[in-house]
Amino acid sequence: MIRNAYSDLLYIGDALSARDLKLIYDHKLVAVVDLAADEAPATLGRDIIYCRFPLHDDGSNDEAMVSASIQCLHSLLQCSFRTLVACSAGMSRSPLVGAGAVSLLTGDSLQDCLHLITTDAPHDVSPSLLFTVDRVCSRLTSQ
Repeated sequence: MIRNAYSDLLYIGDALSARDLKLIYDHKLVAVVDLAADEAPATLGRDIIYCRFPLHDDGSNDEAMVSASIQCLHSLLQCSFRTLVACSAGMSRSPLVGAGAVSLLTGDSLQDCLHLITTDAPHDVSPSLLFTVDRVCSRLTSQ
């Protein structure tokens, strides 16, 4: 299952959705950003952009990896590529990285973007990952 999270460009989903070619093609998605560290990499069609950043919900992520995932998604959205960002359940890493990318895109605060993405949607945001994403976004916006 996936859902439109921002402007018909950013979709949030789970690991199963990121590996479902029919779903990806039905939604006319161009790219998949896979954040599921505990899942095997997806095997997608040759015409699908696939970027994998194996992140965890705990505080063990390298900030450079978190930063790269946010910047990659931001770049895809900036190019108007319809993109699915997915993690194991689609409730923590996906909305956080999505909110970070939208924040960079719009100039709105991370908290406002996270609220926009998670309103009326299941979510279980990891506080330690939120702290890391917030720190990364603050650094990226000040550059």
